[in-house]
Amino acid sequence: MRFPSTVLASLLAVTCLASACRDEQAGPRPREPRIPAPAKLRALEAPPADLTFRSGATFAGGAVVYLGSKVSPEKAAPGTQVRLAHYFQAVRPPPQGFSFFAHVVDPASGGMLANADHEVQGGAAPLASWPVGKVIEDVHTVAMPSVPARVVLGFWRGDSRLTVDDASAHDGSQRMLGPHLGGAAPELPEYSVPRVSQPPIIDGVLDDEAWKQARPVVLRRSFDGSAARLRTEARLVHDGKFLYVAFDLEDPDVWGTLRKRDDPIYEEEVVEIFLDANADGRTYNELQVSPHNVIFDAYFPARRQGMDRSWDSGMRSAVKVRGTLDDASDRDEGWSVEMQIPFDRLAEVPNIPPKPGERWRFNLYRLEHHDRRTVEGQSFSPLFIGDFHALPRFGWLVFE
Repeated sequence: MRFPSTVLASLLAVTCLASACRDEQAGPRPREPRIPAPAKLRALEAPPADLTFRSGATFAGGAVVYLGSKVSPEKAAPGTQVRLAHYFQAVRPPPQGFSFFAHVVDPASGGMLANADHEVQGGAAPLASWPVGKVIEDVHTVAMPSVPARVVLGFWRGDSRLTVDDASAHDGSQRMLGPHLGGAAPELPEYSVPRVSQPPIIDGVLDDEAWKQARPVVLRRSFDGSAARLRTEARLVHDGKFLYVAFDLEDPDVWGTLRKRDDPIYEEEVVEIFLDANADGRTYNELQVSPHNVIFDAYFPARRQGMDRSWDSGMRSAVKVRGTLDDASDRDEGWSVEMQIPFDRLAEVPNIPPKPGERWRFNLYRLEHHDRRTVEGQSFSPLFIGDFHALPRFGWLVFE
């Protein structure tokens, strides 16, 4: 609250009278808190001889050279801190007004695993201050990823990034390619989908004989593969003409606000299947169902590009809610979903019916909003990045 100056003066006078207010001119002044002097830029004559990654690529028409980086230790357990030291050299006076960035990304998709943006040398060495001919060292730490990753780095100002001169030295968005991190990627899971003679009835109730022939799988947290807070079990079967998918979800609060087909139900609670039938890592279909049995389906000619919501999957679905839909005042048990997906509507299907042993790429997902706020993603094949469209991490669907 702000007071007028007259009110402040009155308050001060009352306070002084009540507490024998000390005259500010009497006696020694209180000591001012010491403000540490800003750190000085540290420059080297040359980079260390034992760099673990060497570059030599340049920014801004050769003005700045990225010499390379040193990762220590090079091999570390996932989640433990590793030290990254990057080395640069200004060949001529560097550009003004740019800040430094460093991202840890998935090498295949470029999706962000960790944002390690910071000021060079804690702010002591902004790009514009680099002395020509000297080597600038920048040191920071990141957590070792549990999957193969890469550090990309560079400089930004406003909505633009400082240009990388060699196209092969950046990721297509002016992020300079730096050192690799992480170990071998976890094996992609497989699901063998049996062919059934009697398909399930699409009513949302998972008591059909066909589902007893299918192996149940429990979805895990999509970002790290750990156990999810709420259980989601899925099964798949086919009859040569349709693929059938069943989800059974534990959920204490079943809800949804969107009611129209192709509404963005992925912003609320939903189950999903992504299918890359020819396993080319490009063309794929996305199909979703909400607790209100609202369908979203789309075709993608490339990862996250050209989304076609006019595509009609021909999918039939049904939902069974065990509780009261859209009522947060009570506790629900959960909900179940059945999906019937025609093979002949999907993109790039190699064979109808699928041949025994045929292998597609796919993933199963659930989005859960705990307390209608905190979002948790679940998947059949963990992604290790926050992107359900991470096609290289899709699992394998093997037809029997």
